[in-house]
Amino acid sequence: MVHQYQLGGYNLVLDTCSGAIHAVDEIAYDIISLFETTEREELVQKISEKYDGTAGISREEVEECYDQVVSLRDSGRLFTPDTFEEIAGNLKEKTAGIIKALCLHVAHTCNLTCSYCFASQGKYHGERAIMSYETGKQALDFLVANSGTRRNLEVDFFGGEPLMNFEVVKQLVAYARSIEKQHGKNFRFTLTTNGMLIDDDVIDFSNREMSNVVLSLDGRKEIHDRYRVDYAGNGSWERIVPKFQRLVAARGNKGYYMRGTFTHANPDFLKDIEQMLELGFTELSMEPVVCEPGDSSELTKEDLEIVKKQHEKLAELMLERDREGKPFTFYHYMIDLTGGPCIYKRISGCGSGTEYMAVTPWGDLYPCHQFVGEENFKLGDIWSGVMNHDVQQEFSECNVYAHEECGDCWARLYCSGGCAANAYHSTGSVKGVYKNGCELFRKRMECAIMVAVARNLAEKKNAAE
Repeated sequence: MVHQYQLGGYNLVLDTCSGAIHAVDEIAYDIISLFETTEREELVQKISEKYDGTAGISREEVEECYDQVVSLRDSGRLFTPDTFEEIAGNLKEKTAGIIKALCLHVAHTCNLTCSYCFASQGKYHGERAIMSYETGKQALDFLVANSGTRRNLEVDFFGGEPLMNFEVVKQLVAYARSIEKQHGKNFRFTLTTNGMLIDDDVIDFSNREMSNVVLSLDGRKEIHDRYRVDYAGNGSWERIVPKFQRLVAARGNKGYYMRGTFTHANPDFLKDIEQMLELGFTELSMEPVVCEPGDSSELTKEDLEIVKKQHEKLAELMLERDREGKPFTFYHYMIDLTGGPCIYKRISGCGSGTEYMAVTPWGDLYPCHQFVGEENFKLGDIWSGVMNHDVQQEFSECNVYAHEECGDCWARLYCSGGCAANAYHSTGSVKGVYKNGCELFRKRMECAIMVAVARNLAEKKNAAE
């Protein structure tokens, strides 16, 4: 399968199954569009007539370009057949029972009451609770015991608001560090916070121990304060932004990113990106809201069209800032043209329910943080392990080829079938398809590929000068 599109002044051709990306001229672009449906002589004639009279373009050059397309096809870089489906069902068998990451819900409570929160203000449709050190310690032991020969293990401190249980976070990190050498493991920690409780202790500890810190900020003050309010109804922007700035300034080269949410109130989210840049942040992310149908924050069809245009403008802004020597990272535009995820990850997806699980304050196991509180998806607990094998098997089978609608999608080996939680909450099945999410994902990928191509060509030009 081949996908063609024009963006940012480039004619781009993506070969789905090989992953090859080509930036071509107009003649090659037109030839490729007709290549599989038109015989050579007819195709060459059509293209020659189209460009008849165009300076410097002869029939011989069209024929030469056609032959180059044939060469790309024969070398496996265009019109590559899909040979992955037959192995998709067997890939996860090789890592069955091996867990590499846990999301520790150290606090099912929060000091903000964001109306769009998928976790019901941190309660996950249940009672408020915080995780004890003993439960967290058992979770880490469970991870080590079920990690097989994997050396690098990942632990996300999540909530609610995890800093409402910061002492336990510190104790758990200390415990993990104390057992690393004994078990031949290396822990990588991530903290996700709304920033309200950040102080010097949090900054010092996070910058010492956390491989990544995710900071929740929706951009413009009026947008952020519309939803991200405390229990008195007061916005949090003015309180958290200076704390975020101090943390990031002290963080040096360690990873972080600002994680924003756009809703019906701000489909023009580029203005929020620009606000974050003005505040000095350069590692950015903006995600569409996940909410119940009919919620006032839900994106409309009209909003989706605005969002797609915003993604194109975001790509233009990134390249403009590159030229000015002020680059920034947008999480969803991070793509490696020369390497990227292995075919295992491209087919099998995120690993929720198999390689990755969420742990509640009580030690219950769920496929990921977005399923916590959905009792039908409870896998087991950290003492007895996985007991609901039917649900785990369902997630094990949830590869890109398990989604019928993905069969004719050019982006399927980039999204790997998409988010199981979004699929479930929109269709009632983890093997369903969240159509609005798919639409936005394809646009993001087109923009990401264009930015990567433009940067790659700019690097080559600079190296040649």
